[in-house]
Amino acid sequence: METSSISIAIKQICDEKGISYESVLETIEAALAAAYRKDFGNKMQNLTVHFSPENGHIEVFDIKTVVEDMPEEEEAEEDGEEAKGKEKVKAVGNKKDSEGKEDTEEEEEKRRFNAKMEIQLTDAKAIKKSYKVGDEIKTELTVPGDFGRMAAQTAKQVITQKLREAEHETLFNEFKDKQGEILIGTVQRREGGVVLIDLGKLTAVLPHDEQIPRESYNPGDHLKVYVTSVEKTTKGPEIVVSRSHPNIVRQLFVTEIPEIASGVVEIKGIAREAGSRTKISVFTQEDNIDPIGSCIGHRGSRVQTIISELRGEKIDIIEYSDDPDEYLSNALSPAKITELKINEKEKTAIAVVSEDQLSLAIGKAGQNVRLAARLTGWKIDIVSSEGKTAVSDKEEGGEDEADEGTEAKQADKEESKESEEKKD
Repeated sequence: METSSISIAIKQICDEKGISYESVLETIEAALAAAYRKDFGNKMQNLTVHFSPENGHIEVFDIKTVVEDMPEEEEAEEDGEEAKGKEKVKAVGNKKDSEGKEDTEEEEEKRRFNAKMEIQLTDAKAIKKSYKVGDEIKTELTVPGDFGRMAAQTAKQVITQKLREAEHETLFNEFKDKQGEILIGTVQRREGGVVLIDLGKLTAVLPHDEQIPRESYNPGDHLKVYVTSVEKTTKGPEIVVSRSHPNIVRQLFVTEIPEIASGVVEIKGIAREAGSRTKISVFTQEDNIDPIGSCIGHRGSRVQTIISELRGEKIDIIEYSDDPDEYLSNALSPAKITELKINEKEKTAIAVVSEDQLSLAIGKAGQNVRLAARLTGWKIDIVSSEGKTAVSDKEEGGEDEADEGTEAKQADKEESKESEEKKD
């Protein structure tokens, strides 16, 4: 290979793999060190290779660190009792008592010399009298001839492995910065309950519990996903994405609503039941800006874009308030609250509604009051104006699954009652 073509080849690898020139050069040097050790070196050498792609010149060095004189590893043949004694000395040496100093010194004396990485002070001074403990001695070695077939094969394996590791590291660093963001991907295929999403350079995993219920994922479909985690594995970076995470709604609002992106309008809270309904509270300190109107857009154009991306999921946009009375009333919309009895210390509230607003306040299967509780962080009870409890939300900011069936039955009962009254 011509000298100039080496640099060209390295740059081509950098472009294809998306890794730095220095990483490829380090990989080549590591491969050459492995090849040299295979044909000309020995196991007691700590080899480092310097390679110049401009002229193809190779320099091989054996690097040792100067240490105090001590017994070599080969001499350290102890019987069982001596080994136990050594372990005992090491354990005692770690204790912070009056004899700690002596024990530490004895432990250091027991440390064995590593002939591959180190050179004893006496031997170092024989080379050059000015050497002292801690110095690094770099001895250049000659390359007797061309590398053999086995050495070349070893070098190839090292290059392949190192390049793969460098590529994985680059991809990990790139996608680690995208954690918490929305990416556009293409559905690749389904494997059991898991959907694989092609993100271009990598394939992400969409687990079953991160999918939207009843949402279909067909090969070739384009969709936006929220990156929940990026982890290192032996096979490269593993990216887990979500379609059901509440933050995907947040990021969609940031993308579609300029006032939110600029910080003029703030998102104070999100409560979501993926695929069904989301409640989101917004707030602004600007008197001349309507936070809800900004999110809805002209004739609902802005929020409709978000709803379309979430495949028809309903979105309730409410205005945040520091006043619990007002905030709770807003959170329970579209129902109209007649009266609110709140306990700020325990963060509990009793919402009184008229008979015709019961079903609306509760929502289908208790969804409206459940989402309102999640959004505000308050425990909310709904009662009719007659004083009868219609539903009691026992959670603070979360779903009480044990009561969901009861809430559903109560909601259905109220809806049936309302229908009968209308017929009468």
